[in-house]
Amino acid sequence: MKFCIFTIIIFTIFLSGIAESEETLPIYNLSVSFDIKTNLLKGTALITFPEEGERTISTNNLHIIAVSFNGQPVGLEIKDGVFKLSGKGILDITYEGTFKEGFGIENLENVGVVTQNIINDKGISLTAGWYPSIENMSYWHLKALVPKGFTAISEADEINAIDTAQDTEYSFHLPHPLQGINLVAGPYIQRHESHQGIEIYACFFPEDITLAENYIEYTKKYLTLYEGLLGPYPYKRFSVVENILPTGYSIPTFTLLGQDVVRLPFITETSLGHEILHQWFGNYVYADYESGNWLEGITSYLSDHFYEEQKGAGWQYRKKILIDYQSYVTPSKEAPLKDFTGRKDFASAAIGYGKGAMFFHMLKNLVGESTFYNALRGLIEEKKFSRASWADVKSIFEKTSGKDLEWFFSQWLTRKDILSFEVKDVSVTVLKGVPTISFEIYQMGQPYKFGLPLRVVTEKNEIKETFQIEKERQAFEIAVEERPLKIVFDEDYDLMRKLTENEFPPVIAQLMGDEKRLVVYPEKEKEKYSELINVFQKERFEAKEEQEVKDEDIKTSSLLVLGLESPVLKRLFGQIRKLEAGFNLIVKRNPLNTAKVVAYADSDSKEEVDPVVKRIFRYGKYSFVRFQGGKNVVKETEETERGISFNLYEPVIGVDPKKTVKLSEIINAVVDKPIVYIGERHTNYEDHVVQLEFITELSKRGKKFAVGMEMFQRPFQKSIDDYFSGVIGEKEFLKASEYFKRWKYDYHLYREIIEFAKAKGIPVIALNLREEIIRKVSAGGLDALTEEEKKEIPQDMDMSDGDYRERLREIFKLHHESSNFNYFSQSQILWDETMAHSIAQFMRDNPDYQMVVLAGAHHIMFGSGIPKRVFRLNGKDYATLINGGEEDLKKDIGDFVLFSGPIAPPVTLKLGVFLREDDGRMKIEDFGPGSIALEAGLKEGDTIISIDDWKIESIDDVKIALFDKKQGETINVKVLRKKFLFGEKALEFYITL
Repeated sequence: MKFCIFTIIIFTIFLSGIAESEETLPIYNLSVSFDIKTNLLKGTALITFPEEGERTISTNNLHIIAVSFNGQPVGLEIKDGVFKLSGKGILDITYEGTFKEGFGIENLENVGVVTQNIINDKGISLTAGWYPSIENMSYWHLKALVPKGFTAISEADEINAIDTAQDTEYSFHLPHPLQGINLVAGPYIQRHESHQGIEIYACFFPEDITLAENYIEYTKKYLTLYEGLLGPYPYKRFSVVENILPTGYSIPTFTLLGQDVVRLPFITETSLGHEILHQWFGNYVYADYESGNWLEGITSYLSDHFYEEQKGAGWQYRKKILIDYQSYVTPSKEAPLKDFTGRKDFASAAIGYGKGAMFFHMLKNLVGESTFYNALRGLIEEKKFSRASWADVKSIFEKTSGKDLEWFFSQWLTRKDILSFEVKDVSVTVLKGVPTISFEIYQMGQPYKFGLPLRVVTEKNEIKETFQIEKERQAFEIAVEERPLKIVFDEDYDLMRKLTENEFPPVIAQLMGDEKRLVVYPEKEKEKYSELINVFQKERFEAKEEQEVKDEDIKTSSLLVLGLESPVLKRLFGQIRKLEAGFNLIVKRNPLNTAKVVAYADSDSKEEVDPVVKRIFRYGKYSFVRFQGGKNVVKETEETERGISFNLYEPVIGVDPKKTVKLSEIINAVVDKPIVYIGERHTNYEDHVVQLEFITELSKRGKKFAVGMEMFQRPFQKSIDDYFSGVIGEKEFLKASEYFKRWKYDYHLYREIIEFAKAKGIPVIALNLREEIIRKVSAGGLDALTEEEKKEIPQDMDMSDGDYRERLREIFKLHHESSNFNYFSQSQILWDETMAHSIAQFMRDNPDYQMVVLAGAHHIMFGSGIPKRVFRLNGKDYATLINGGEEDLKKDIGDFVLFSGPIAPPVTLKLGVFLREDDGRMKIEDFGPGSIALEAGLKEGDTIISIDDWKIESIDDVKIALFDKKQGETINVKVLRKKFLFGEKALEFYITL
């Protein structure tokens, strides 16, 4: 049996076919010699079949020179590399094989497995297809004639070497049956120690011999550990052997590690132990592959996971298992654990190794630690040197624990999904003086039966409990003695479950595992990234030039964006700062679809890119990696929540009226900030009074500043400038700016601010985007815009603020349930980004100016909407003032929260008519209660022509004509009224407001 190991991941290439009894097993005598110069192997295979039967012999594309059976030549009919033979006796095969340089087919998702052998002056590595193979296990006797100066290793408890004139003859003896056999040889320097009756060898090339002592010391530690846990080591010797090919195999009595692997500093602390454990699970007890491979799960659990558990980091390792599974095992790659036979790619590894390890973790928690290890020792004793199925594992654990485990094995082995649940309706009530926590568990899909661990943090204590779940929906209550502060579900990751979004970090694995993946490249730098693009295309990434990428591509794919100046990045994250030298790769959540990721990579040169392209696939658990000169220098994973956590108590916040500060003191505190944001409730006149007072005070102090206003849209800046310069009057300004059409709120709320700014020569800057574009994006996303419309929007935007997105989601739920949230959030961010760019542009053009920004409070609270975006663009300091009531007293909502009593706004006078536009004319459709127009004699169907000589062409014109009128003032209204039969007559009315 042979198992493959690379770094932390070990995978099997073990074949099935265990014979029923030792007496009927074939005996395989194999003799080989080599011609190093021609890469030639010459071999003789003598196979004794003690029983009658039909045999299938695979020639493995070897050159068969002669075949005889019981001394008689056999005429062969080889078809597809196989011939058949019947009877019992001795089969004699003489053959040759040439094995030149080459690793065969490279699979970046299955690193450590090579598909070719090699024979040359640097060494010999023969691990598959180097002799005629048979289906059954056999007793093996191998003799190998290798060049002098080479040391040879194969499966053996005993190895003998005899020097001849030019070669050394090795013979290998192992008194146990094997499925196949391996042979490696090379100019090794060998180190040897004895440990508790086991002979330990380290066979390394001369340039790496200094590593031998460390490998031997760790081997002793692992042998001691596993003999204590599982029982005696099954062989007399164990060797660590360096290989010229990039292998990572676990083989009975030795491990075969590629030269690059043995040099990795962490191998002795991780993978070496995994490999040694395979001597018990895989090379002592075999898997019955027809019913699935359980070996990788238990080996991963008792090696890689076990070492982290010993360091107190077991929960982190288990969380990584869940991250890998959720990243790689997409719906199309889901499979039951019982169907796993060996690793083929990342997804199969996440099932066989990851889910397999979690299976045994949950099993240990179910039966108890002592019973768990007793059952494993019983399994080894009962099934040593024979195969064991999942059913055998179940039987042993049931016998040892005394429990019926059918339900457990059935659900975790036969279902291809994993546990998925939500915790809902978490609340705290005080019942009869006792604080009681309530919550409900909702399972998605067919319910699992499981124990859900949780921890409750109270003011003075912690409570840990496990609740048994087996229904689709279950409600629970927990009574506690004091105020509960927090509840966390499965914080140690004891369940094989789907992670929540808050637990799931954006990692390279998610990029590699997605079913739809894009590499986005800049045409001007395509050559620099050519090797990366080529390799990733072979790994089923689609490549697109950055200008071709649409928002639909971003929403439906995980992306790797090459270069930091990509319009795709600017569209999602704004301007990305330049990274340190080398090759950098960073993974973030996809702002347009948080179930996917956007990674971006950057490098100064092709020489930095090419050496790391294939290595990226090994760094799946990280969110950020940096390589310099081909060497990894930084690797980090984004922090996420531990467990499913809920805060149960929010401290009461109080304000001491005696310690509040006056507006004048607030102004003193922020007066020198380059930017001051004053958030408003649009219809609250008192908020605008505060804004005016702030602006007035800055003007008194001689500050040079502008006022940026959300209320005006950028295409209408000229109308503001023309009004301020006296080119047009106030009514013309309102009409030219389309104020009433585009903002709709009563102009009197803002009139005093605008008039003060005009009088004092303070620039007013239109910040907002054209309303038509906002509406279009809200309905169909950014892709709905025409190329001309896209020229009006910022080219770089940051859509990655998760907290802001969640606040937008709450607003969306209240008002937009029938539309698309992604489109809604894009439109709101576009709104904020446009205002931010308008501010930054003005300050860039006018570096000696400060700016006071007036906008809705939701665009300013927590700094998320406009302030942080402006800071991203120009780095200028700012202060935020939020007008609001007591409901706005939240941590970090702003630098200051302003409270002012309600103030009645100036009266807005109205005619009391309902108008409709009819072929460019404004007709009266109806009258409101107490309408002064009705009292004056106007009638339904009348067309209003003018008010005080202001031509009426729209409803907005009526508002413009009336906005500056005072109560008691008389206005002249001209109308057209339809005559009795045909035509119209002009009428004139004088109406007192």
